[in-house]
Amino acid sequence: MKTIENIVREIRRDLTPVFEQKLRSYLMDQDKDWLIEQVIRLTLDAHSLQEMDRKVIQELKTRQREARIQRVTALDMNADKLRDFVLDHKNNDRASLLERGLLLAGAPEKGTFLIQATQRSAEGSHLLEQAKDYLYACLFGDESLHARFKRIQQELLTVTLPVFKASALDFMKATTELSAHGTWQDPESVSNDLRADNTLLQVEYGEVEGELIGDGIKTALSLINNLEVNEQVLYARMENIEQSTLIS
Repeated sequence: MKTIENIVREIRRDLTPVFEQKLRSYLMDQDKDWLIEQVIRLTLDAHSLQEMDRKVIQELKTRQREARIQRVTALDMNADKLRDFVLDHKNNDRASLLERGLLLAGAPEKGTFLIQATQRSAEGSHLLEQAKDYLYACLFGDESLHARFKRIQQELLTVTLPVFKASALDFMKATTELSAHGTWQDPESVSNDLRADNTLLQVEYGEVEGELIGDGIKTALSLINNLEVNEQVLYARMENIEQSTLIS
């Protein structure tokens, strides 16, 4: 009497030639450098693979950071440009983004998953990148980045995010990360995060007269939330600090 193991072995034996043929055909069309990379991966142990992947991810983040710095520098940021950005996007909530087609109808419900690039239009992805560039300029812009603000006082920005969504803001530099448990209880029971794993991102920045930088941060974070982070309530607090721990 046949056992399930015998049946599986027979099926696998029958499928092996077909699998081999399809695999060979596929590999024949692939880039040579990619094939070499895959052969190397097959010869490495798990620790070496993790180390190699870590280096690749770090190199990718470095290239992305350099590209962002170039874009922020090209903005030639000043108070007038930041004010225009705030006025242009102060009413961009989820409903308006959906109506304009920047956010696609298949995007996940607020309070659930991150919004992926395939769930935004090309224009929506461009606006998301612009919002991140403006946020970067607000927080870190100085003369070296052609950002001309007369900063008069130190403030602390604290953003609370679920751990699995923190990657959406990992482009920020000089950020302190703290672990925390969520206490939000959604009245509609869509996104309760009681005791959920959250992370607190804290960044010191310089504010200008009239708190225009704070307005820019709120506008940029609102766009980032509605186009990627996708929280029902994105907790972001800005507070004045009398003394900074960043001593040079």
